[in-house]
Amino acid sequence: MLVGAHVSAAGGPANAIGSGVERHATSIQFFNQSPRAWRSRVYTDEEAAAFRAAAADSPIEATLIHAVYLINTASSDRSLRRKSLTALTNALRSGDAIGAYAVVLHAGSAKAGDVTRAITRSGKVIAEALAESESCPLHLENTAGAGGTLGRSFSELAALLEAAGGGPRLGICLDSCHLYASGYDIREPDGMTAVVDECFAAVGKDRLRSLHLNDSAAGLGSNKDRHANVGDGELGRRGCATFLSEPRFDALPCVIETQGKERQGPDPEEVQLAWNLRKQGIRRRRRRN
Repeated sequence: MLVGAHVSAAGGPANAIGSGVERHATSIQFFNQSPRAWRSRVYTDEEAAAFRAAAADSPIEATLIHAVYLINTASSDRSLRRKSLTALTNALRSGDAIGAYAVVLHAGSAKAGDVTRAITRSGKVIAEALAESESCPLHLENTAGAGGTLGRSFSELAALLEAAGGGPRLGICLDSCHLYASGYDIREPDGMTAVVDECFAAVGKDRLRSLHLNDSAAGLGSNKDRHANVGDGELGRRGCATFLSEPRFDALPCVIETQGKERQGPDPEEVQLAWNLRKQGIRRRRRRN
């Protein structure tokens, strides 16, 4: 597993590599533009070259770009869908430029509308963004389920993948907080095993390609997307260790997205805690077997 952190790319994407190294990370994630603004951005050739040089001289093995939160590929508002298409296409093109492992996307929300139609709209936007970019993969993230957000279940993720064309660039990203908040109890190994089995049955085992590690400040099935620092929420250290030690996650990048103790994002201590919890979880599984 490549354990890492969401970091800042302020001043250019190459700076994110240094932030990852400071946190003893082997994977990183960052926004390619402001997460709460429509100001589109694609990296210049110089920025891309600087990133690639910095990455090559570092222990960072996987870089994820998180698409901006404003995107709603499922919106019934054509203007919002057009903005979403532009933002998603630019994120994928930025991923192409720096050789990113993938772009991670919250597909959007049906709000109070028909979910099936929303999935169809979302699939069309995603397919067009893929067609207008080159090769960067796109991972659809599961959601906590509030406000009609798409991807709260594995069946919805499967439907989104199919609506978007089902091509090889498409995968999914599983978030531990979102799983728990949407009703999947992953605190113990048997529950975690059952959840991954269900995921693979719905979307296919080759579609799971990245992970987000976040504890949950809200309860099981609450449908509330409220991240807590690793070990400080409803999952607790034991639940986070269970997630981190799931054997079928071993080859995946796993990025921490918490606020951190100083509200500046995950710090080196939290990344190290995740490494330690992974080891504890592996030892616990071996004793059970």
